[in-house]
Amino acid sequence: MAKKRRHLGEILYKAGLVEKDALINAIKASKTNHKRLGQVLLESGLLDEDTLTKAIARQFGLKYINLDQTTIPPDTLKLIPEELIRKHNVLPLSMNNGRMDLIISDPLDLDAMDAVRFRLNTELDCRLANPSRIRAYIQESFDKRKKDEDDKLKHSIDATAAELAEASNELQAEALRAQAAGGVDDGPIVRLVNLIIDNAYYMRASDVHVEPMADRVRIRYRVDGVCLEKDNIPKNMQAPLTTRLKILSGMDIAEKRLPQDGRIKRAIGGQDIDFRVSALPGYHGESIVLRILRPDAVNIGIQSLGFEQDDYERFQRIIKRPNGIFLVTGPTGSGKTTTLYAALQELNKSDKKIITAEDPVEYNFDGMNQVQVKEEIDLTFERILRAMLRQAPNIILIGEIRDGTVADIAVQAALTGHLVFSTLHTNDAASAITRLIDMGVKPFLVASAIQAIMAQRLVRVICDNCKAIDENPDPYHLRLLNIAPEDIARHPVYKGTGCSQCQDTGFKGRIAIFEMVEMNSEMRELAFTKAPTTELKKAAKASGMRTLMEDGKIKIFKGTTTPEEVARITQAEGVVIN
Repeated sequence: MAKKRRHLGEILYKAGLVEKDALINAIKASKTNHKRLGQVLLESGLLDEDTLTKAIARQFGLKYINLDQTTIPPDTLKLIPEELIRKHNVLPLSMNNGRMDLIISDPLDLDAMDAVRFRLNTELDCRLANPSRIRAYIQESFDKRKKDEDDKLKHSIDATAAELAEASNELQAEALRAQAAGGVDDGPIVRLVNLIIDNAYYMRASDVHVEPMADRVRIRYRVDGVCLEKDNIPKNMQAPLTTRLKILSGMDIAEKRLPQDGRIKRAIGGQDIDFRVSALPGYHGESIVLRILRPDAVNIGIQSLGFEQDDYERFQRIIKRPNGIFLVTGPTGSGKTTTLYAALQELNKSDKKIITAEDPVEYNFDGMNQVQVKEEIDLTFERILRAMLRQAPNIILIGEIRDGTVADIAVQAALTGHLVFSTLHTNDAASAITRLIDMGVKPFLVASAIQAIMAQRLVRVICDNCKAIDENPDPYHLRLLNIAPEDIARHPVYKGTGCSQCQDTGFKGRIAIFEMVEMNSEMRELAFTKAPTTELKKAAKASGMRTLMEDGKIKIFKGTTTPEEVARITQAEGVVIN
């Protein structure tokens, strides 16, 4: 027959821990308030928690554990999951022969013991300790464990970051440090963004692409027109990275559903560099692109654009005419703006008044009146052009002829004594004539107003540091350019083998290839009769125009670029590849 458990009040009275009258009053209060006797005695100040816990241990025949004099090894604490320890206020003391010695705070909490027994599939030998001391011990132990793990992680991160930095992966190293900071400190994310921007500048990149993916954030730099994937940022760094870039560029950080534009100005390498920033919402988050506007990018001079000597002399002669339209054509990113700015800087003298209409104004120049298009307030190309003609300019730059209205105004300006520079999106020079007519400009006005049209593309320049003769040029690209084996025998083809100076790409810098049509009587007659583009091309070639491909081949044979680069943007017509 099981031994009957003694009452707590009896144990306390016989031990002389509580007076009889006080005990009777406490028992009555516990029944009235539906509280345990021990709780009433604690609340009335008749007992402290240690004394009560020892009495309960005697009542239930359990061993009392003084946690102030007990140390539980960290590995033992791991025997029970942390959430179970915190929820039920228990501690594992040891494990012997498949049985666990478990420190509990309440012998009547059978749910706690069943939960541990079920979770660990083991039998329990219970010990009793002061509930408050158990809670304090749990807090202290897990705080210490977390601190040790954080210190260990930080040490590991610092070591890894140092290794990455030594391997020239500073961005990855900074991303690792920012991830370790966990948003507690703004410093690491600030340094990470600064490093991304600085890297772009020193790599000679034109753009930085911050692109959220499903499991990471991809950082790509566009160098010499080609995107290079250099770094990946952990996915949990996406939000702080995006927020920091939006703050710097003056965007609304709360707006994540609509595209936004902004601007960053930063001093790097002794120069004030502008970054035009665009944010575009995407499936995995906002994609951000930083366009780097370098002051030196448009101050290269006409001679450095890539003209062959005869084209250079023609270009100089054309831009110094008193009136007419000079058009530069090509796709986005083909260097049209740089060419036009080079021409304007050549003409920017105190005796000339130059006005530009641009969308947007990317570079500021002394001596020029530059006007920014602002569609939201109806400050359009058309409105600016009509107003600028009343300003008596000598030279006008129109950022782009986008429609028939702007084209008509440009033509009228050219016919009334102004020199007009502008750009147009066509594949070659001759196509610009038919494009203007298609826009609604009368053929006789096109024939009268246009002085010259120049198409251009950009090709990468072989790195001088790793330049070498290409012993086996790809026959496929040679056929695309109509380069015969005997041409290679006379003029060796070069390539870049890749080095640290060119990011192992084999290229460093870009140069333009051109085709220039100078209007003559035959070309004007063809434009007047709305001749097709094929006839215009034939006439242009007959008058001495060198095509983009022919200009590219000259640069290949000079060792400036490669057949692959030229074939990437222009190819011979009618070539059959077997």
